[in-house]
Amino acid sequence: MSDTSPTSALPGPPVRAAGDGPAAPVAVTRPAGPEHRAERSALPGDGSGDGRPAVVAVGWRFVVEFAAAYTGVIIMLIAPLVVTLALKLDALVGDKAPNSLAVVAGLGSLVAVIGNPVFGRLSDRTTSPLGMRRPWVLVGLAGGTVGTVIVALAPNVAVVVLGWCLAQLFLNAVLAALLAVLPDQVPSRQRGMVSGVLGGCLPVASVLGTLLVKVFNPNALAMFLAPCLVGGVAIVWFMWRLDDRRLDPAGRAPWSWGELARTFWVRPHASGDFLWAFASRFLFVFAYACLTSYEAFYLLDHLGSLDHDVPDQVFLATALQSALVITASLVGGPLSDRTGHRKVFVMVAAAVFGVAMLVLAASSQLAGFYLALAISGVGLGLYVAIDLALVVDVLPDPATAAKDLGVFNIAGALPYSLAPALAPGILALGSYPALYAVASLCALFAAACILPVRGVR
Repeated sequence: MSDTSPTSALPGPPVRAAGDGPAAPVAVTRPAGPEHRAERSALPGDGSGDGRPAVVAVGWRFVVEFAAAYTGVIIMLIAPLVVTLALKLDALVGDKAPNSLAVVAGLGSLVAVIGNPVFGRLSDRTTSPLGMRRPWVLVGLAGGTVGTVIVALAPNVAVVVLGWCLAQLFLNAVLAALLAVLPDQVPSRQRGMVSGVLGGCLPVASVLGTLLVKVFNPNALAMFLAPCLVGGVAIVWFMWRLDDRRLDPAGRAPWSWGELARTFWVRPHASGDFLWAFASRFLFVFAYACLTSYEAFYLLDHLGSLDHDVPDQVFLATALQSALVITASLVGGPLSDRTGHRKVFVMVAAAVFGVAMLVLAASSQLAGFYLALAISGVGLGLYVAIDLALVVDVLPDPATAAKDLGVFNIAGALPYSLAPALAPGILALGSYPALYAVASLCALFAAACILPVRGVR
């Protein structure tokens, strides 16, 4: 999960923080404008030392508006996944809804995995007078809203699939362009702080999304559109305020189908740090997907909870976890910036999550379940806050930041499809202790994958 940043008012090539590597030979300017400029001050020591302008600090107003926009798009994605899609399918097919939901969510995830890097590639090449990122955010917002409306009005499951795939496709265009604002405009020594704020957006979006659905229940159309309205306002406001980067058409590489095919490719010899970070995120998210996908079944089958008690138990555990995710994100991100270290925080975060999974595997009482979720919140909060900052610091090429972040997003999306497919085999061998022992190993390997990263401390 991630954040964006303001841009420099000074024209010229892309500005990068010290230690970020050589700038790509792409002519990029940041148009003059009043947006956020009064909030930003130069950070000494963030210049490249070759005559380019120093990277400038982002102000809190920008950070808040960026976080609000990021929360907005997450609300638009998470409210249907958590509540309204299930309700819509239940109204259409009744008892067959769980199987239908698996199909709809699975196809939507596949579209997201493909669409995010592709739209990132297009954003990296955009020479619009509106900027590189703004057009795709606005187009994605419009398309995502249309897809959501199609789902809300769908007369059958096939139309729900069509609408949700459209929504996922276009909302991932928003995510791809929005996340690229972070490497575009936030100096390296502030990325931990901004990333930490963004890391707290997921639990906030989860609460707000479900609250909006609750407020407009039982009006089905309003339950789908309310998150779009609230999220859309935050996104449009940030785009209006954003001093977006602009790409000089003369600096854009010629278009080819081969270039599009290379969207999903990063050069191993030039991207070792990025690939290790990708592996770490993939393993960590797989561990997290094992937790979230089987949480309710763990309570029912392993701890012996009653059906009517499970919703309250899950809500309490999630609230506890979310509070610690937000706290760890807001504390860990700035601390990473202050110390100048990324790797140790990400490694500790993944290891803490691994310990939480071991506690869950060993628990036979409800108290152990709550303890494990609390520990996992600390690890998850630190990880989502600082891992993004680490990844941005080791991107293979600043000229393809949105595309590469889109590729990186695969590591956060694919495990949600793989975990439900692989978990039944693990459960058949050793039940829930075995599943969460495997999750613990994945988290510990995620920590180990950060060790070979050399581009950051």
